[in-house]
This record gives sequence, C-alpha cells and structure tokens, in this order.
Amino acid sequence: MTQSISNRLGKSNRGRNLLVGAVGLTAVLLASACQTTSSPSEGIGFREARFQEISAMENYRSCVDDAVKLDQDARSKGNPGGYIASARLIEKCEADLGPEAAHVAIEERMQAYALGIVNYAKGGDLATAQANLGKFQTAFAGYDLYLPNGASFIDTMTLLTGKRSIPNSYELSMLNINAKTETEFERLKYWKKN
Repeated sequence: MTQSISNRLGKSNRGRNLLVGAVGLTAVLLASACQTTSSPSEGIGFREARFQEISAMENYRSCVDDAVKLDQDARSKGNPGGYIASARLIEKCEADLGPEAAHVAIEERMQAYALGIVNYAKGGDLATAQANLGKFQTAFAGYDLYLPNGASFIDTMTLLTGKRSIPNSYELSMLNINAKTETEFERLKYWKKN
C-alpha cells in the first residue's frame, strides 16, 4: 500500500511538475510576444524630432498671434497697409515653419494661411492673393475650409480674387459660395455685358 501511495505521489508530482513547467513556459512565451521591438524611429532620435516639431509649432503660433494682432489693428483703424503687413507676416510664419513640422496642425495652418489670402485681398493686392491661393491649394491639396455661412473658402476666394473669370449662371450656381455673393457676381456680369 505504501508503494502504491508513493507511486501515485510520484506520478502526481511528475504531472504537477509538467503542469508548472508548461504554465511557466507559456508565461515566458506570452511575455516575450507582448514585448515590442525597437524601431529606428523610437528612442532618442524620435524624441529629438518630436521636440523640434513642438518647438517649431510654438514659434509658428507666436508668429501667427502677432499677425492676428496686426489684422485686428488694421480692422480697427481701417488701414489697408495693416492687412498687407499681417498677410506678409503669415507668409513668413509658414515659410519659417520648416519641414520638421510641415505635417503638424494642418487645419490650424490652413486657417492662418487663409487669413493671409483674405488680408492680401482686403489690402488690395489681388495678384498676391491669387498666387497664395494657388500655393494654398498645392500645399493643402484635397482640403478646403468652410466659411461660417457654409461656403467654400477656395470657391469664394477664386472668384473674389479674379483667379477665375465670372462663370455663366449655371457654373456659378454649381460653386459652393454664399447666395449673396452669387447674386453680386450675377449682377456684376450683367452690368459688364450691358
């Protein structure tokens, strides 16, 4: 009887040892499967690049804040030259941003650049407004901003800057512009013909 108990204990200890070993091996395999491998973008190089992006965006935002102040000053004084100064500063902000942050804060940059285009138009420099609208469409290809009334920024500024001649009534109705703007362009086209 002692022998059969010891045989049973031996078999159960062996089974228990195998079970503990299997659980331990499974744990090691699972732990190693959960570990990520290092890629070249991680580590110090990644952190330095991220720091450069953050630094570049802080400088950009500070620059744009200065341009917005110039815009507000021009609006309060009715000074067209202030609009031009604001627009030039926004251009400089975008140019100084550099490639390290060119893919960061796209919508924020679009809004600032759009303000620059509008300010060139308000300042009377339609040629530069047209050129910058082309740069806007190239830099932010496939994107558009929507004005508070739901109109497309690109469609509206394309017509307002004269980048596109006034289309016929059908084409004009296909553009996403404000109804009042559309009416004014139809009136303008009528008086150009008559």
